[in-house]
Amino acid sequence: MEVSTSSAFNLGILDTLTDDSIQEISGSYDGFCAATEALLNGAGDLSVGSEFVAHVHALCKHGLDSLVRDHFLRALEETFQRNGAFKFWRHFDPYRGSSELQLKNSNIGEDEVQEVLCKALEEISTEKQYQEKCLLMLVHALQSFKDNSSDGSHNSHSERVHLFSKYQLLVSSVLMASLPRHFPEVLHWYFKESLEQLSTIMAGEFDGDYDDDESEIQDKDDMALDERSKGSYGAGKMEIDESSIQGRFSENNKLVKNIGKVVRDLRNLGFTSMTEDAYASAIFLLLKAKVHDLAGDDYRSSVLESIKGWIQAVPLQFLHALLAYLGESTSYEDVSSGLKSPLASHPSSFYPGSETPSEGLVRWQLRLEYFAYETLQDLRIAKLFEIIVDYPDSLPVIEDLKQCLEYTGQHSKLVESFITALRYRLLTAGASTNDILHQYVSTIKALKTMDPAGVFLEAVGEPIRDYLRGRKDTIKCIVTMLTDGSGGNSNISGNTGDSLLEELNRDEESQENTGLDDDFNTDDKQAWINAIRWEPDPVEADPLKGSRNRRKVDILGMIVGIIGSKDQLVNEYRVMLAEKLLNKSDYDIDTELRTLELLKIHFGESSMQKCEIMLNDLIGSKRTNSNIKATINQLSQTGSELGDTALPMDILDATILSSNFWPPIQDESLVIPQPVDQLLSDYAKRFNEIKTPRKLLWKKNLGAVKLELQFEDREMQFTVAPVHAAIIMKFQDEASWTSKNLATAIGVPVDVLNRRINFWISKGVLAESIREDNNHVFTLMEGMVDSSKNVGNSGNCEELVADDEGEKSVASVEDQLRKEMTVYEKFIMGMLTNFGNMALDRIHNTLKMFCVADPSYDKSLQQLQSFLSGLVAEEKLELRDGMYSLKK
Repeated sequence: MEVSTSSAFNLGILDTLTDDSIQEISGSYDGFCAATEALLNGAGDLSVGSEFVAHVHALCKHGLDSLVRDHFLRALEETFQRNGAFKFWRHFDPYRGSSELQLKNSNIGEDEVQEVLCKALEEISTEKQYQEKCLLMLVHALQSFKDNSSDGSHNSHSERVHLFSKYQLLVSSVLMASLPRHFPEVLHWYFKESLEQLSTIMAGEFDGDYDDDESEIQDKDDMALDERSKGSYGAGKMEIDESSIQGRFSENNKLVKNIGKVVRDLRNLGFTSMTEDAYASAIFLLLKAKVHDLAGDDYRSSVLESIKGWIQAVPLQFLHALLAYLGESTSYEDVSSGLKSPLASHPSSFYPGSETPSEGLVRWQLRLEYFAYETLQDLRIAKLFEIIVDYPDSLPVIEDLKQCLEYTGQHSKLVESFITALRYRLLTAGASTNDILHQYVSTIKALKTMDPAGVFLEAVGEPIRDYLRGRKDTIKCIVTMLTDGSGGNSNISGNTGDSLLEELNRDEESQENTGLDDDFNTDDKQAWINAIRWEPDPVEADPLKGSRNRRKVDILGMIVGIIGSKDQLVNEYRVMLAEKLLNKSDYDIDTELRTLELLKIHFGESSMQKCEIMLNDLIGSKRTNSNIKATINQLSQTGSELGDTALPMDILDATILSSNFWPPIQDESLVIPQPVDQLLSDYAKRFNEIKTPRKLLWKKNLGAVKLELQFEDREMQFTVAPVHAAIIMKFQDEASWTSKNLATAIGVPVDVLNRRINFWISKGVLAESIREDNNHVFTLMEGMVDSSKNVGNSGNCEELVADDEGEKSVASVEDQLRKEMTVYEKFIMGMLTNFGNMALDRIHNTLKMFCVADPSYDKSLQQLQSFLSGLVAEEKLELRDGMYSLKK
């Protein structure tokens, strides 16, 4: 309720005044002005006070009480400006033009700033208190006149509140009107230095309590807080244990009392907002420094609980003591207005017997907690690339980041920052495809922890997928990761956190678990579970992609999605499997069988049928090989002869392939030694007898040959390719060969011979010389020439030789595609001749429309583009502005 305490001066009463009344008013007013000046200047005594009251009563008698109030307030303003504000700001003149940084770097000490501020506040507060006493004297004078008058409806309390509120506004206006620009910096500097000193003291008390508790608790983790701190806050929310606060920190602490007195005096002068900003800024700076210190660059441990414990141990203790000193420690449940801030949510639980915290303290807790979450979140987002590189060791830090994002909701900041880091640090020409894929898998797993719905993973993964689609070896690296888990990257062979084999195993376990519930209606059961767990998508979710797409983050599905078609991946795996099987020196395929079964779960049995037949070929080869050798041994025991050969059948192990189901195999001409050729013929003849009408067609350039070379001074053992064996066995007949003669003898081109024979030269077995006609001559070295090229003089040195030139036994997927697409070359040339320039999409659609007979066109747009690029490189076509045309 608002009560009017003054009324406008009624000029009409002047007409009713007599000369004596006018003379009385004039004298009283002059006396009132003189008494007011004497009273405000502090020169008055008891007699001045009596005269002041008498003059007030005389003026009020004539209805001039509003004139009394206005003049007295105007006099207060002039006096306060002269004796209060001017002197107050003069104390801070030495800091004029200084910023906080300059204050820090200057020779001005913290004690000097504190002394100047306290002295200035004490002087102006004394002046203000005196003026308030004078104002109270006016209130009493007005009240005494009202009490003696016939008007009994006057409210003295309202009169006092009205005058003192106007005076407070007057004081604030005077100070704000003359506020120097450097004063906020002085305040900030004072609170910053004082709170740093206080933080050191309080942190020491907290650490001391922690050490005392830890000495009584065995097997305590180094990063854990004491049990009292652990009990006072839980995951995601921090609760205030005021009894613990009061026990460790007293509000009577001298430093806190000094800070509290400064805050109270500044508030009384009207600097409430500026003061709170200053000490809040200082608190937040301390908190930010603490978060940076605790976070560091170690991503193997969580720091969020430690930060929250420090908040309770240091800033909240100070704020509790400060609010208690300022008289604002009213319990949250006892707020006089009955209105509670929606920000001041009631903590969920407290220690038994502890007091309920005040609303102000709860507000501060929420502000500090949010700032800590946001600061830690920004630190972790800035280092998210390194954090994901260290996954899964960095899982505790990822859990911290998840809590921070749940509290702040700033997921978009993470997405934007991480995409920028990926483009500058990962998606570059200098990064290998293996590294990009492994980082992508780690990214999927890490973001899956923070965002199980996969909403933000869609945005982060899109640039990685787009970049990988442009790399030629992406499919090969993915297949390698699926089969051996390392992707060919030896640097991460020990890290199983991003192995795709793990995902294959999880798919198998998931299928087995599903199989256990076949008796139940699993679809209805899962639908009910999904309905219970349903949550709306975040606002950042792409509305074009339904929630069903984000129901489960499928790592393998996202990896395969890079390629776009599982058929391409299966074809690449088939080629890689064929190469691995053809290079085997035995029939051990347990690992390959296990991998195949896992791939069948994810890609389906029909897609992996050819791969299964390839593995069955090796199983059948082992059985057939044993049967043929057993039959040959029986014939030898009965005296029968299968063939006239000097080599026993036991030294031969054959891999028999079903050629229709294997990728195209490289076939090179090679003349092998006659005894070996006879051995192969005998084996094939026996196979035909057992497997009639099937026949063997030998791939003589494929396989592995174990050799033992005997020299005058040494013996050496090797496992080499057939062409290497054919070369060295020719030196049994002659010790020296020219390159042309040797190439003719083994049936290979001279350039192929020169590449292959370098192996024996590097081992010190052969020596190369050049004749005058530029013909290369290779000579067998009977004696040791360079001991560094050999392991020992007579050791059993068996070397498994890889193909040094990188030539493969099986045609690559690219070679197969090029061969298959050659069929459509004439169609493409005809289209361009008839239609002129054509875009890629039009060529693709035309081929699908007209090439329906055998072979039908079933290639993807990317495969067609790759083939057309080859024709452009061969200068058969030209490409301009996205349009293909015949080369002119």
